[in-house]
Amino acid sequence: MAGEHSAPDNIPTFTVSEIGQAVKRKLEDSFERVRIRGEISRPSFPASGHCYFRMKDESAVIDAVIWRGVRRKLRLTPEDGMEVIATGKVTAYAGKSSYQIMVDSLELAGEGALLKLLEERRKKLAAEGLFAEETKRPLPYLPEVVGIVTSPTGAVIRDILHRLGERFPRRVVVWPVSVQGERAAPEVAAAIQGFNALDPAGAVPRPDVLIVARGGGSLEDLWAFNEEVVVRAAAASTIPLISAVGHETDTTLIDHAADRRAPTPTAAAEVAVPVKSELIAQVTDFGARLESAGLRGVERRRDEVAGLARGLPDPLRLVQDKSQRLDDTGERLGLAIRRYLRGQTESVTGLGHRLPHPRQQIQLARERLGTAAGQLDQAALRRAEKAREAELRLDAERRLNQSLAALRRQAREQIDALGRILEGYSYRKTLERGFAVVHSGDQVVTAAEHVRDGDRLTLEWHDGTKPAVVGNSGGAPQRQRKASSGTKAQQTDTEQGSLL
Repeated sequence: MAGEHSAPDNIPTFTVSEIGQAVKRKLEDSFERVRIRGEISRPSFPASGHCYFRMKDESAVIDAVIWRGVRRKLRLTPEDGMEVIATGKVTAYAGKSSYQIMVDSLELAGEGALLKLLEERRKKLAAEGLFAEETKRPLPYLPEVVGIVTSPTGAVIRDILHRLGERFPRRVVVWPVSVQGERAAPEVAAAIQGFNALDPAGAVPRPDVLIVARGGGSLEDLWAFNEEVVVRAAAASTIPLISAVGHETDTTLIDHAADRRAPTPTAAAEVAVPVKSELIAQVTDFGARLESAGLRGVERRRDEVAGLARGLPDPLRLVQDKSQRLDDTGERLGLAIRRYLRGQTESVTGLGHRLPHPRQQIQLARERLGTAAGQLDQAALRRAEKAREAELRLDAERRLNQSLAALRRQAREQIDALGRILEGYSYRKTLERGFAVVHSGDQVVTAAEHVRDGDRLTLEWHDGTKPAVVGNSGGAPQRQRKASSGTKAQQTDTEQGSLL
């Protein structure tokens, strides 16, 4: 073809893909399986489930990939800055003309790296508040059900059950888990969450307290209890949780998130329940002290009641005295009422003779008698009320009320009779019989010598008044005429019959 350069016959021609595949086969044949130590840089987790990152040291970088199926089996999750040892197969990726390692195993590079990762994780979780003291829940004093998260075959579960049986036997529910290896962390977290999800009324009882326990071991052996999934599950547990992982000198992150840390699994059982014998002895002592205090209180009150009873008078004697006093008071009250009414009658009679205006006097007398009757009623009611309070359920009260009612009726009848008498003495009754009253100004004329000829008077009959002038005894009417000079005389006639 025109324009093409002819290649020498001894140099083969390859496509880009062929060169990529050739390099890939060469690398895979030369490095079947390797272990690479380095620091993880820029890890990424796409939606496919794979993991991509770089491993680097002071002078070189290599790409790494963990396929989704392998990643689910790994105990570690790649984090930026983590120093690890990756085991896998070196291969090439023709799409980028780069080489990489396909990781099938990942582990931390030495105990120093583990401690560094542990400290960084502790600071991170502490900053989120998972270890705050104010979030710790108090343990129940005597739980009915104890939940245990541990291996069902180790010595730990036997030690806990033995210690619980010695101190205070309780119902125990065990959630078996792996306590070491890749499956340990998710199983422990699932067990804590599963216990919290139990229905209190379900077939499997919901524990009142949880114990997460494991025996001693190295930092790598206990690493499952440093995983975030376990720590977050412990911090989110609504059931109070006791951490008993390792020996007294071992510390894991679950110890910080738990509500109480026990140095050993056996100590966790001691923290969970009290000693039954000591509790029985304490309750017995409290019962004896309560009974003794109750007896002393009853005896003291019995003495107080006896002393008070000696100072009380005889109730029957009190009733008899009150009854006698009531009879005496009722008798004196009747006499006093009659004397009072008699005096009031005499006073009203005297006032009726002296008063110049009988209607006003009668009205005043009625008001006074009404006031006196009201006071008498009030006094009688007060007397009756006192007698009623002192002599409940006694027949004397009824008799007293009847007597007072009769006296009040008698008094009202006497008052009405006196009123009728006064009304009969009224001068207006006299006027109705044909008489008249002679008034001179504001005075009543009672004798002829009190008037003179020419005095102007007023005559009052029962149906009205008329003016009058006192004249001579002849009885002839007089006329008085007055006339002014130079004018027509004006005449004023006053005609009035003779009064006297």
